[in-house]
Amino acid sequence: MTTLSFDEDGVDVVYEGTEFRLEKPLIEEAIEKSYPDVTDHEVLKIVEESPSLNGEPRRIQDIIR
Repeated sequence: MTTLSFDEDGVDVVYEGTEFRLEKPLIEEAIEKSYPDVTDHEVLKIVEESPSLNGEPRRIQDIIR
């Protein structure tokens, strides 16, 4: 299971027991969108090759409010 914790500067990730951080500029470059407009599903796709996407995607700006 992958855990994503969002804040204004990036995302803390726990993937298969490994903790790391994806910084805002890296996410923007990978997704080619402004950080607030990126969705949690898009970030999950950066981390996992074939993620199980449950529910509706949520934009980061809505998550960190």
